[in-house]
Amino acid sequence: MQQAIVKKPVARKLLLKLLGSRENIQMNAASAVRVGALFGISENNIRVTLTRLQSMQLITLVERGYYALGENGKQFAKEISQWRNAEDSLMSWGNDWVVAQTNTLPKSDKKQQRTNERALKLVGMRKLVSDMYIRPNNILDGAKGVRGKLQTLGLSKKVMVFSATDFEDKMHNKAMELWRQDDLEGLYRNGCEEIEQSLKHLHSLPLEEATKESYVVGDSALYRLVFDPLLPSPLVDVALRKRYRDLVKHYDDVGAEIWHRFLSKN
Repeated sequence: MQQAIVKKPVARKLLLKLLGSRENIQMNAASAVRVGALFGISENNIRVTLTRLQSMQLITLVERGYYALGENGKQFAKEISQWRNAEDSLMSWGNDWVVAQTNTLPKSDKKQQRTNERALKLVGMRKLVSDMYIRPNNILDGAKGVRGKLQTLGLSKKVMVFSATDFEDKMHNKAMELWRQDDLEGLYRNGCEEIEQSLKHLHSLPLEEATKESYVVGDSALYRLVFDPLLPSPLVDVALRKRYRDLVKHYDDVGAEIWHRFLSKN
C-alpha cells in the first residue's frame, strides 16, 4: 500500500492522543522522545511539550517518572473516544429536524463564534439559512440531547436549540441536500479500503514502521469519525457507515497492541 502523505503531527496532539487512547496508559520521557523521533519531532520539542502539558494539567507525573493523563486531559480523551459508541446514541428518524438559531449571538465575540462553529460542526449541523443550523432529529432525546452535546462542546447557551417539522417543500429539499457535498459514502468506502490494505501487511512490518503506520492510518480514520454527522437513511448508507466504524474499531485495537509493544520496548 502506498504510504499516506501526512503532515508531521503536532507534539501536543500526538502525546495526548496516545495517552488517551486507552485507560491507564503511562509513558516516561524517554518513551515520549522515541515516539517523537518516529515522526521527526525533536527531543527538545517533546520535552518542552511534556512540561507545558503538565502545567496545563493535561498530563500529570506519576510514580517512577511516568506521565499519565491529568484531569483536563481525561476530559479531552473522553470527547475523542465518544466515536466508539456514537451509534448507540441514534434513534429512528421521522423526517423532522433539530434547529439551532444563532441570531441572538453578538458577532463581535470572535473567540466564542469560533467555538460555536466547531461545536455545530462536531454535532453534524449545517447552515440552512442565515443564523439557522439544522440536522436530522435522529439523536436520542431529540433537541434536548443535541442541546446538551452542543453546550458541552462550548456552544453559547444563548443559542436556541429546538425541533421543527413540516418544512415547506423547497426548504425541505434544500435541507436534504446540505450534506451531499461531504460525499460521506465515498469517505466510508475509501476508508474501508485504506484500513483493509493496511491490515494485510501491518504485522509484517518492522515494529517502528508498523507503529508509525498504525498512527497515521488510525488518526485519519478517527478524524473522519469525530466529524461524522451520523445521518439517517436515506441521507446516507447506514450499513456502509457501520461497516466502516466496525473496521476502525478493529484497527484501533490492533494499533493499541502495536503501540503497547513499542512503548514497552527497552
